[in-house]
Amino acid sequence: MTQTPQKTLLVIGATGGIGGEIAKTFARSGWKVRALARKPKVAAKNFGHLGPIEWRKGDALKAKDVSKAAAGVDAIFHGANPPGYTKWRERAVPMLENAIAAAKAEGARLLFPGNVYNFGPDAWPRLTETSPQKPLTNKGAIRVEMEQMMVDAGIQSLTVRAGDFFGAHAPGSWLQNAVVKPGKEIKAVTYPGLHDKGHAWAYLPDLAETFRQLMDEENRLAQNDTFHFGGHYMDRGIDMATAIARVAGDETMKIKKMPWGVIRLASPFVTMLRELLEMRYLWQETVELDNAKLVAFLGQEPHTHLDTALAQSLEGLGCLEPAHPEATAQAMPI
Repeated sequence: MTQTPQKTLLVIGATGGIGGEIAKTFARSGWKVRALARKPKVAAKNFGHLGPIEWRKGDALKAKDVSKAAAGVDAIFHGANPPGYTKWRERAVPMLENAIAAAKAEGARLLFPGNVYNFGPDAWPRLTETSPQKPLTNKGAIRVEMEQMMVDAGIQSLTVRAGDFFGAHAPGSWLQNAVVKPGKEIKAVTYPGLHDKGHAWAYLPDLAETFRQLMDEENRLAQNDTFHFGGHYMDRGIDMATAIARVAGDETMKIKKMPWGVIRLASPFVTMLRELLEMRYLWQETVELDNAKLVAFLGQEPHTHLDTALAQSLEGLGCLEPAHPEATAQAMPI
């Protein structure tokens, strides 16, 4: 009986939130995983929990490094993003160009995590894969350009668009940068948006599992396929804050408003705050991802119960004591 060869995935951005979850999920399911890192020995030490990963020395901004790391792979996950919302034009586009070139050279499919920045008011509130893309912001325009780059290159690609990331390790997440304070007991929750506007969240282990299941069915994918991930959508955005309070054990906990006025005053002097302010509109409008195509393709979307997802995220952030250290998340169909 002929044995199916083990497939290999190169992860660019494995030390980040979604990249790390992708590496862990694919390695656990039998893929051989490589990861690009500027300091591979340090990464191997700090991210050993991700599983059996072959760390390769390299920089995503250097085409030769990416090309060398990608030799012989079946797929490339591009999860590298400039930190703090900054220098997207200078860094995000060149990094993707390098990943595209490597995917083309190897005949590998390029996996790309998308978001809702691509869309403007004419597409809201419910977004499908074919909704018009007329973004309001410069970052949104760059996102549209990046997705089009993969199509124009003639490579095989898979894009899964999702809402705001959250998880135990999600460095750029609003959860850990605004809603709670990592490493501290939760005594209050800050909610950045209007209470009655819908908001979409994506639990990273579920999103990573979605990518894996889609790649299990790669022969059914289109050359440049795109799916929307529903995740944890709140009809009333404030319900995320109340869920955090519930998981923290105090449903009467104070829910504070985001100090947007202070952010606006400081934004001319702090690049990160200026970039955050640009994305405020997503907290003032209802934006939901329609996952009908994904559910039709897979049968169900990987989905961890909200309280479980939040508990594991908050424990990972050092905001909660682990209730059951040995417990792991269980995927539940929606």
